[in-house]
Amino acid sequence: MEECNMNELTTKQKQWAQEMKLKALEMAFSTGPNGSHIGGGFSAMEIYAVLYSGILNVGTTVKENVNRDRIIASKGHGVLAQYTALWKTGLITDDELKTFDNNGTHFYGHPSRELSHGIEFSAGSLSLGLSFGVGVALSCKKRKLNNRVIVVLGDGECDEGLVWESLMSASNFGLNNLTIILDKNGYQLDGSTLEIMNSESLAKKFEAFGFQVDEVDGHNCEKMTVVIQKRYDKPNAIILNTVKAHGISFLENNKMSHMCALTQKQYDQALTELKGE
Repeated sequence: MEECNMNELTTKQKQWAQEMKLKALEMAFSTGPNGSHIGGGFSAMEIYAVLYSGILNVGTTVKENVNRDRIIASKGHGVLAQYTALWKTGLITDDELKTFDNNGTHFYGHPSRELSHGIEFSAGSLSLGLSFGVGVALSCKKRKLNNRVIVVLGDGECDEGLVWESLMSASNFGLNNLTIILDKNGYQLDGSTLEIMNSESLAKKFEAFGFQVDEVDGHNCEKMTVVIQKRYDKPNAIILNTVKAHGISFLENNKMSHMCALTQKQYDQALTELKGE
């Protein structure tokens, strides 16, 4: 990619991420006392902005495009980032986002498969998205498609045994069309991943399972764009170092941000910070 095009793309991605954060904050606040998964959503905003802003073949006619790249959210509680990225592509409307997590909506607190909206997988139980992604990648390979299967995973999610069974399968079947995007924000529901289940070094573990591993800043759009566009002759894992609840100071690196409700005062403070006022 030429430097000028990279600069234009990075500018677009940063703008998307900013607009996504503001929309996601509005959505989270709209849930009232029920709350929303702010922490894991905001750690992944730049990730989803990069994935959907033009470097992958996702388009706006997902259901009809068998050759599309599949973006599978195994980390379903990052849905604020996923929904708002799909909103930026035009696959979800503003009016639809206004129904977020309300009775009768299709847009729950975890994504439910609906290809017309670009949602490839019904998430909820952690680790299932990766096993599904391995199956999809194997199917695409058998059909001789040249597309990619991207699975967004959380670092706390790596406590699940099915993650490691899936890694072993991906390597065994030579799924060089599979890329894992690991949102490594260092926290899970009950606190720090290092304190609850120290899985370091994840990079060495992925390599031991036969994956090519890259690791960059998960809030740096340009660096993510470069590594995501790489193709290897083996499965790929991209570890993205992020901050839980990125951009909201009183929730950053705070386990309480995993699932929380905002007061009017907190909403106003978060809005001011995200706008940079």
